Amino acid sequence: MMDMDTDAFEALVVDELDQLPDEMVDGLDNVVFVVEDRSDDGEELLGLYDGLAVTERDRYGMGELPDRIIVFREAHLERCATESELRDEVHTTLVHEIAHFYGIDDARLHELGWA
Repeated sequence: MMDMDTDAFEALVVDELDQLPDEMVDGLDNVVFVVEDRSDDGEELLGLYDGLAVTERDRYGMGELPDRIIVFREAHLERCATESELRDEVHTTLVHEIAHFYGIDDARLHELGWA
Protein backbone atom coordinates (compact mmCIF):
# COMPACT_ATOMS: atom_id res chain seq x y z
CA MET A 1 0.00 0.00 0.00
CA MET A 2 1.24 3.46 -0.88
CA ASP A 3 1.14 6.51 1.32
CA MET A 4 0.21 9.83 -0.31
CA ASP A 5 -1.58 12.80 1.22
CA THR A 6 -4.69 14.27 -0.33
CA ASP A 7 -2.98 17.28 -1.90
CA ALA A 8 -0.36 15.15 -3.66
CA PHE A 9 -3.02 12.68 -4.83
CA GLU A 10 -5.22 15.49 -6.18
CA ALA A 11 -2.22 16.89 -8.07
CA LEU A 12 -1.57 13.44 -9.56
CA VAL A 13 -5.23 13.15 -10.65
CA VAL A 14 -5.09 16.59 -12.30
CA ASP A 15 -1.88 15.62 -14.06
CA GLU A 16 -3.41 12.39 -15.35
CA LEU A 17 -6.52 14.27 -16.45
CA ASP A 18 -4.30 16.67 -18.40
CA GLN A 19 -2.72 13.66 -20.15
CA LEU A 20 -6.04 12.42 -21.56
CA PRO A 21 -6.75 13.09 -25.25
CA ASP A 22 -8.59 16.32 -26.03
CA GLU A 23 -11.27 14.33 -27.88
CA MET A 24 -12.14 12.60 -24.62
CA VAL A 25 -12.38 15.64 -22.37
CA ASP A 26 -13.57 18.39 -24.74
CA GLY A 27 -17.11 17.01 -24.75
CA LEU A 28 -17.45 16.95 -20.97
CA ASP A 29 -20.21 19.39 -20.16
CA ASN A 30 -21.12 20.45 -16.62
CA VAL A 31 -18.82 17.87 -14.99
CA VAL A 32 -16.55 18.35 -11.99
CA PHE A 33 -13.79 16.04 -10.83
CA VAL A 34 -13.61 15.33 -7.10
CA VAL A 35 -11.20 13.36 -4.92
CA GLU A 36 -12.63 11.66 -1.85
CA ASP A 37 -10.97 9.25 0.55
CA ARG A 38 -13.58 6.46 0.32
CA SER A 39 -17.01 5.82 -1.10
CA ASP A 40 -19.84 6.59 1.33
CA ASP A 41 -21.29 3.08 1.10
CA GLY A 42 -18.04 1.38 2.12
CA GLU A 43 -17.54 -0.35 -1.23
CA GLU A 44 -13.98 -0.57 -2.51
CA LEU A 45 -14.69 1.60 -5.52
CA LEU A 46 -11.86 3.29 -7.38
CA GLY A 47 -14.16 5.83 -8.97
CA LEU A 48 -17.77 6.80 -9.49
CA TYR A 49 -19.69 8.72 -12.11
CA ASP A 50 -22.48 10.58 -10.32
CA GLY A 51 -24.73 12.07 -12.96
CA LEU A 52 -26.80 11.52 -16.04
CA ALA A 53 -25.06 10.19 -19.15
CA VAL A 54 -25.37 12.34 -22.27
CA THR A 55 -27.25 9.46 -23.92
CA GLU A 56 -29.97 9.74 -21.25
CA ARG A 57 -30.35 13.51 -21.12
CA ASP A 58 -33.57 14.97 -22.39
CA ARG A 59 -34.00 18.56 -21.27
CA TYR A 60 -30.71 18.92 -19.44
CA GLY A 61 -29.46 22.45 -19.32
CA MET A 62 -28.96 25.67 -17.43
CA GLY A 63 -29.32 25.53 -13.69
CA GLU A 64 -28.48 21.84 -13.38
CA LEU A 65 -25.98 20.84 -10.72
CA PRO A 66 -22.82 19.51 -12.32
CA ASP A 67 -22.28 15.79 -12.73
CA ARG A 68 -19.38 14.51 -10.67
CA ILE A 69 -16.58 12.11 -11.41
CA ILE A 70 -15.23 10.97 -8.07
CA VAL A 71 -11.80 9.36 -7.65
CA PHE A 72 -11.33 7.52 -4.35
CA ARG A 73 -7.84 8.06 -2.95
CA GLU A 74 -7.58 5.28 -0.35
CA ALA A 75 -8.81 2.53 -2.68
CA HIS A 76 -6.17 3.53 -5.23
CA LEU A 77 -3.40 3.68 -2.64
CA GLU A 78 -4.37 0.23 -1.32
CA ARG A 79 -4.04 -1.32 -4.79
CA CYS A 80 -0.77 0.26 -5.85
CA ALA A 81 2.81 -0.19 -4.68
CA THR A 82 4.51 2.44 -6.85
CA GLU A 83 3.68 5.85 -8.25
CA SER A 84 3.84 4.40 -11.76
CA GLU A 85 1.17 1.80 -10.86
CA LEU A 86 -0.87 4.54 -9.19
CA ARG A 87 -0.74 6.74 -12.29
CA ASP A 88 -1.83 3.82 -14.49
CA GLU A 89 -4.72 2.99 -12.15
CA VAL A 90 -5.88 6.63 -11.88
CA HIS A 91 -5.67 6.94 -15.69
CA THR A 92 -7.82 3.83 -16.13
CA THR A 93 -10.31 5.08 -13.52
CA LEU A 94 -10.63 8.47 -15.24
CA VAL A 95 -11.21 6.85 -18.65
CA HIS A 96 -13.73 4.44 -17.12
CA GLU A 97 -15.77 7.14 -15.39
CA ILE A 98 -15.62 9.53 -18.35
CA ALA A 99 -16.92 6.67 -20.50
CA HIS A 100 -19.97 6.48 -18.21
CA PHE A 101 -20.58 10.17 -18.91
CA TYR A 102 -20.73 9.27 -22.61
CA GLY A 103 -23.17 6.42 -21.91
CA ILE A 104 -20.77 3.48 -22.17
CA ASP A 105 -21.76 0.79 -19.66
CA ASP A 106 -19.55 -1.59 -17.68
CA ALA A 107 -20.14 -4.52 -20.05
CA ARG A 108 -18.83 -2.52 -23.02
CA LEU A 109 -15.93 -1.19 -20.93
CA HIS A 110 -14.96 -4.79 -20.12
CA GLU A 111 -14.99 -5.60 -23.83
CA LEU A 112 -12.73 -2.61 -24.47
CA GLY A 113 -10.37 -3.50 -21.61
CA TRP A 114 -11.19 -0.45 -19.44
CA ALA A 115 -12.95 -2.20 -16.58
